[in-house]
This record gives sequence, C-alpha cells and structure tokens, in this order.
Amino acid sequence: MKRDDILPSDWLATPNAPVVWEISEEPVPYLEAVARMEQVVAGIHAGTEPERVWLLEHGSLYTAGTSANIKDLRDPNRFPVFKTGRGGQYTYHGPGQRVAYVMLDLNRRQKDVRGFVAALENWLIATLARFNVHGERREDRVGIWVERPGREDKIAAIGIRLRKWVSFHGISLNVDPCLEHFEGIIPCGITDHGVTSLVDLGLPLSMNDADIALRAAFEEIFGPTIMNPK
Repeated sequence: MKRDDILPSDWLATPNAPVVWEISEEPVPYLEAVARMEQVVAGIHAGTEPERVWLLEHGSLYTAGTSANIKDLRDPNRFPVFKTGRGGQYTYHGPGQRVAYVMLDLNRRQKDVRGFVAALENWLIATLARFNVHGERREDRVGIWVERPGREDKIAAIGIRLRKWVSFHGISLNVDPCLEHFEGIIPCGITDHGVTSLVDLGLPLSMNDADIALRAAFEEIFGPTIMNPK
C-alpha cells in the first residue's frame, strides 16, 4: 500500500476516547522532555495514562536518530547534540519550530508503522492546507515538502519510536525558526533540497495560529482531543 492510500478513518481509536492535548508555553529542555515521554508512554501501555499530544519548543539543538551518519553533522560545536531513539537521521529543533510529541496507543488503532507514518504525514499536509500551502510527501523520503521555483524545500519532519506499540517522539513543523541553524547538519541526510518555514513562505503566522490548525487537522485523522487541565 502506498502512503497516499491511507485514509483518515483508518487511525481513529476504538473506543473513541479523547486524546489529551497539551501545550507548553516555555521552552522545554530536551532530556526533560524525553524523560517525561518515557513516563507517559509507560502509563499508556499500563492503562493508567490517556493518549497524549504534547506541543512545545526546544532551545536550539541537534538530535541524531538511529540512522544518523556522523558525516552529516557539519558543525558539532554550534549547538548541543543529543542521541535519540527515534527513527531518522539528524534534525534541528529550536525556537520558532513547533514540536509535537505524539503518544498514541497503536494497539487500539492499527499495528502498522508505515501506515502510522502516513497518517502523521496526512496530519501535516492537512495542517498546511489550512494556510493554503500545498504540502507533499515523497515515497523515497520522510517528511513534508513544498515546491518552490526551481527547487523543493522541507517544511516538516517526522521521527517516531514505538514501544509495545505505543508511539513517542513525533513531528516538527517550521513556523518561524532561524533557517541558518539548519546549516550545522545535513537535515535527514538530504543534500539536494533546502528547508523552509511558514514565515519564509510569506505567511506572517504565530505559533498559536499553527497550534489551532494542528489540532483541527489532528482531530480529522485521529479523533477528538481534550485540553490538558492546567
């Protein structure tokens, strides 16, 4: 099955319990975020925690996925570098980029890694469409791309991990990060294309604008959400 064939209804939970939707207003240290994800994922598997999507920003840093090649780390001294258990290669996180850590129980949805990645791609494509941005997937590489005159640029990245069929890590959407910060790595090992953001495309959007669109698009694919109580 091609990733284009994945339907939104394929990933609705049964029973259809709301996913907790949480937004951190202040930057979250990377290792703190990973430790919290570990706790939540264990709780979801044990049945003591609800599914959760956690939206946040990190300070500037690079992460190395399980397929990272050290040759793709162009400037190891620019920002802290963290090895991580997610799939993929090197990526950048920093202010102006919305990171969404997605902790869903695929035991209740579908035990299909490829299908889950496609569903995350669909989520990002639907989010971008709300701003009249045509995001596209590529069968030979993960992430979401936009066509520009004479080239195509990556606007969103995906990197996940599964433990006992509960997901963690997730997606990142470039709202208004400093694009020069990507120059310290070869993002996802791809040298032939560039990186862009919503603001770089000429859209003066805030992080709150992106969050509203992300939540609406998520609910179309994965089902209803409920805000995390303060």
